[in-house]
Amino acid sequence: MSHLRTFAPWIVFAAVPSQHWQWAALAAFSVSVLGIAHQIRAGQRVQAMVIDIGSVIFFAALTVLAFVDPDSALHPYTPALSSGVLALIAGASLAVRMPFTLPIAKQTTPQEVWDNPGFIRINYVITSVWTASFVVGCIALTVLAHSSSGLRTTVQVLAFALPVIFTLRYVAYNQAKTNSLNESAS
Repeated sequence: MSHLRTFAPWIVFAAVPSQHWQWAALAAFSVSVLGIAHQIRAGQRVQAMVIDIGSVIFFAALTVLAFVDPDSALHPYTPALSSGVLALIAGASLAVRMPFTLPIAKQTTPQEVWDNPGFIRINYVITSVWTASFVVGCIALTVLAHSSSGLRTTVQVLAFALPVIFTLRYVAYNQAKTNSLNESAS
């Protein structure tokens, strides 16, 4: 569930009709700020808030742009920009060898597993899938920038839904595999 909270600002932004993009950006910025405040109160480390910090920066800039220039030529490309920013954040987390999913996974995983190479590898795989999905979403949304809003919304939903489904299934597969190995070792 932590990944849904992490992506809440992006979901809010995508859910508000594009003709109200100023309010969508402001709402997403507000959700981002509230999310970080909640995590800080909960004692979360900055390393665990990579997507959240990127969200605040992106939505702050987008909010300013949307209110200063509501007819900006960038407006039709904001869904693509949001996927592109997420791809950059997720890709950068891989480049600095701290997959953004790792701190999220640690919230629901016993501490004795955190340094396990398998656990770390799983998070590299999951973060790579999220990154790829954001890249594909960015490209598709750029191509579809002037298409129907329903088609763009479908692409945005898929860019989130597919990696969520993959994450849930991949984690379940690896847990079952680990449980099977543990049972056969007993």
